[in-house]
Amino acid sequence: MKKLSTRITQRLARFSWLGLLLLGSSVGTPTMAHAEVRLPHVFGSHMVLQQAKPLNVWGWATPGETVTVQLGDATQTAQANERGEWKVLLPAMKASGPFQFVVKGSSTVTLDDVMVGEVWLCSGQSNMEMGLGMVNNAKEEIAAADHPGLRLLMVENKWTPQPQSDLNGTWKICTPATVAEGGWNGFSATAYFFGRELNEKLGVTVGLIDADWGGTRIESWTPPEGFAAVPALQAESKKVQLGDPRSPLHQQRLAQTLEKFEQWNQAARHAMTAQELVPPVPTFPDELQAPHDLQQATALQNGMIQPVKPFPIRGAIWYQGESNLGEGMRYAEHMKALVTGWRTLWNAGDFPFYFVQIAPFNYGGNPEREAELWEAQAFAAKTIPNVGMAVVNDVGNLADIHPKDKQSVGHRLALLALAQTYGQKDLLYSGPTFKALTKEGDALRVTFDHADGGLASRDEKPLSWFEVIDADEGGFVQANARIDGDSVVLTAPDVKHPVAMRFAWSGLAEPNLRNAAGLPASAFRAGEVPKRDWLGMNVAEAKKYQVVYDLDLTKLGAAIHYDVDNHQKIQQPFDRIAYFVELQDANFNTQDVYVSMDAFTADLSKIGVPVFGSGAEFQQNVTNLNVYANAKSIVTGLGLTGGNIEFWPNNYDKPNAAKVPNASGDTFDFGDQRSELGDGYGCMQVHNHDARQTIFAINHWREGAHADVGIGNQAKDNPDWTFAANAAGYRAMRLKVLVRCR
Repeated sequence: MKKLSTRITQRLARFSWLGLLLLGSSVGTPTMAHAEVRLPHVFGSHMVLQQAKPLNVWGWATPGETVTVQLGDATQTAQANERGEWKVLLPAMKASGPFQFVVKGSSTVTLDDVMVGEVWLCSGQSNMEMGLGMVNNAKEEIAAADHPGLRLLMVENKWTPQPQSDLNGTWKICTPATVAEGGWNGFSATAYFFGRELNEKLGVTVGLIDADWGGTRIESWTPPEGFAAVPALQAESKKVQLGDPRSPLHQQRLAQTLEKFEQWNQAARHAMTAQELVPPVPTFPDELQAPHDLQQATALQNGMIQPVKPFPIRGAIWYQGESNLGEGMRYAEHMKALVTGWRTLWNAGDFPFYFVQIAPFNYGGNPEREAELWEAQAFAAKTIPNVGMAVVNDVGNLADIHPKDKQSVGHRLALLALAQTYGQKDLLYSGPTFKALTKEGDALRVTFDHADGGLASRDEKPLSWFEVIDADEGGFVQANARIDGDSVVLTAPDVKHPVAMRFAWSGLAEPNLRNAAGLPASAFRAGEVPKRDWLGMNVAEAKKYQVVYDLDLTKLGAAIHYDVDNHQKIQQPFDRIAYFVELQDANFNTQDVYVSMDAFTADLSKIGVPVFGSGAEFQQNVTNLNVYANAKSIVTGLGLTGGNIEFWPNNYDKPNAAKVPNASGDTFDFGDQRSELGDGYGCMQVHNHDARQTIFAINHWREGAHADVGIGNQAKDNPDWTFAANAAGYRAMRLKVLVRCR
């Protein structure tokens, strides 16, 4: 490694402009000929040092200088290294103070009113950043915020390409003035209410380090060590390593890059001598660039977390997730990386990590995205050691992504810490959590842990947001929920064979199930959702057909990649073509339609999605239409005579130029006119014009999640789903294309 670094340095010397580019962003403490003794700003008057843990103290001085650190009766001495860095380790102390903290060398630094107590790192995005001036009863809360036993350090918002050694911030005693200044309308309200309760209940001084930034993703707060520790994030870990000049992978790739520059340099000099054209200069790889954006992995870790470690802390609280909405269970992997990474930085074991499950909010789009994130957060709390989750689905605001009741949030985080970190007995700190699901005839029984003191309805109304699904038909439907001890019994009038349930499975869910402590239950699901083979059960003729194409329509895009493509394998002639479309909404309600017809082409390459290049352009009647569907609106039957298809990649317009019976020239339906532009909007539609009906439509597939997909006539606007842009509204979509061989 040393030899490799030497070669890189030598090569950089040949390209001074490139060397400046690469080294200009690196961060370190320069060698100092003479300097005063200095501490990082995480140390200061009025600070709190963590009790019962060895106390890391570090700073800078003149290289070779002897530095002495004294706190109370404890004294340690160190010598500054060649970079002027020094560090000592003071023995653990009990909660006490105030002390004078003195660092002596060629100069003296004296810090006053230093306490030993409990220290917590408080981080996340805007709901952690949200200041005390924005909460319910803000004026009253600020006026009452006179707590000498609560000390505050607000870290300045700062992202950087490389890890920093210092921060901007000052320790302050909590007063009405200090709690309301700086930040986003003051010090973090969630952190304040958390710390205030710990101070009151523990009777020791509490220090809070507020390091948060609104709208940020979890990856930006995560150190490289965290990504490297999670197998599911190895692709992200590699990207982080490539951008980190300290990593062997970066060094190796940089050496390869410099070799290319060296070869170019030789070629350029030869071209100059020969009076020939100089070859193009190689491009410096983007992958070797350090983070250069707020949201990129490690950027905030570098600027706001790295300068804090290894300042001793008891643990961390975290409120983030809104910016990672849509990740589903992958967010649990990102939480593992964050927690593991921070614990690795502090090298203090599995310190406590408590976080807030994001509150319900109307984000628009598929409301299951938030439920899936809640599931990931709950999974992280269950599987990562010494981690706990505060549920707040009863104190949110569907119209405000920043709910103002931060008092409840801080209180619930404090309950977790008091019970699980500080060992306070008989303290109810969790709402009901799922334990088991059992089937009892036409009912499901859901048993809960943490049903302490009994289950109850928060508003004394029937329990809300419980749903069940039948084994044989239908999707999830609202269930009648009855409390029975530590269980809830679920039934639904039309569900005779329930097999699965879910609770609060929507970003709009503000459920009312709680325990005697008033703590709410979190979203969860249990049981196995049935996988129904509707085609095999309901369409006997399909058994005589062979699958040519099978396509997961959630993968729609400019290029169509079939899950199954047999069009070159099937060599026999065929006389019938069939299409099967299955669409499943967020509640697992499924629409299925099967339609077969006499073959309208002998070319199997032209019966799939009519992308440009397939040569598929059909606007014609089709004969002997057989239609099966579970949607009551679809006209079904055998040998129907009114079939027609519109398959093309072109743009199209409303006029009924083909004079399709019953079609309108004023709307997009089953009789439209395609344009000459061959690679345009595109449509794949089968119709029954006798019934004035679209059987199915797949349009504008190049737009993926914004494609138009539907079965039957669209209820409003265009019957053939043109401009619906609704594909993202389905949780599952499938197209099968089949033929009957002779």
